Formats: sequence, C-alpha cells, structure tokens
Amino acid sequence: MSDSSALGRDEVVDGTLAEYRAFGQLLRTLDADAWATPTRCEGWMVADVAGHVVGQLDDLANLRFAEASAPDSPDRQADRNRGRTATDLAAELDTLTASLGQILAGFDDAAWGAPIDPSFGSQSLGEGVLDLWDDTYIHSDDIRSALGQEPDRGAGLRAAVACLARRLTERSWGPATLALDGMERVDIGDGGGEVVGDPYDFVMAATGRGDPATLGLDRSVNVYG
Repeated sequence: MSDSSALGRDEVVDGTLAEYRAFGQLLRTLDADAWATPTRCEGWMVADVAGHVVGQLDDLANLRFAEASAPDSPDRQADRNRGRTATDLAAELDTLTASLGQILAGFDDAAWGAPIDPSFGSQSLGEGVLDLWDDTYIHSDDIRSALGQEPDRGAGLRAAVACLARRLTERSWGPATLALDGMERVDIGDGGGEVVGDPYDFVMAATGRGDPATLGLDRSVNVYG
C-alpha cells in the first residue's frame, strides 16, 4: 500500500458507515457519569465529543459544507448538541448514517475522485469520506480512553493510518515509509526512512494525543501542530 488511495471506494464507504454505527452503539452504553467524564480533548467531556461527531455528520449530510469546514466548526457542533442525552444523539446518528449511505450510493467513480466543494479546497469526495472515518474512529477512542477502555485495533485503525499518511504527505512531512506492526507499508511522500512500531501509537502521535518519541519521531508529526 503506497498511499490512502489503496483503500478502495467500497472499503471506505462500508468502513465509514460501520464506524458511525459502532459509535452509536458506544453511546448507548454510556450512563450519566460516563457522559460527564472529561476527555483528553481540552475542555470537552464525553458529551461534547459525541456532540461534535453527530453535529459534523449533520452538517455534511445536509450539505452545509461551509459550516462543516470552518475552523471553529468542532466547537460549534459540540455547542449545538450540548444538553442532549447519549440515547438521543445515538438515535439521530442512526438516521444520519442511513442518509449518508444513500447520498454516497448516488455518486459514481468520477465524482468519488473529484473535489467535494470549494469550501474543502482540492480535497476529493473519497478523501473527505476517509477523513470522516478517521475522525470518528479517533473520537471514539477519545471516549474509550476517558472511560479506561481498551482501544479498538480493527479496520478503523488501518483507515486512520492511511488518512494520516495522506495528511502528512500534504504537509510535506518526511519523506518516510510507515512500516508499522501488522500493517501494510505506507509511503509518505516518495517514501524514505522507516517508521516502525505500534500503529496505534503512531495514530496517537500524529494527532497530538501521544508521545512521538515512542516511535523515534518529534512533534512535527502532529498533523494539528
């Protein structure tokens, strides 16, 4: 696997929809104490993380691209859903996920590779959907981490590695080759020195949630830095 494009359209669509369904199932397990638990997202409780995830999909499913791409969109999405229950947000997420599936089924391969909207610059529809999968997986992990649960090392982890490799390439980080445990090799840029270790540790480091030194890297690997 040389880049995120090696994740095929069907895999990305199916994986993204499955990630949203799993997120809804996670929300349904949360009681009031869990809902109010602080997370590693500064200033956010579990409820705020969930509010952002659901609010983001609401913006995109309703084609509010400018709102969804604005720098303050995560906080606005969390604010919009503040005070709602986990069960309520899970039910809305079910509806939005079904809507997203119908929307994506209406695009052909040409549209999948074409820019989404001027609000997102040159980002293609396929890249945008992969970003959604990555974002939902990572925020699910934010909740799991806050509640002392083990990370999910399934398909979402692979998608996050692929998405972050693309983002690092766009930032001209590296070049490097990800040779992470149990994963396909992923080139960043034209490929170069190998980054080895736990793929979960890489995802945490590349999103500013973990120590990059664990993988022999520095803070420049953080795509939000």
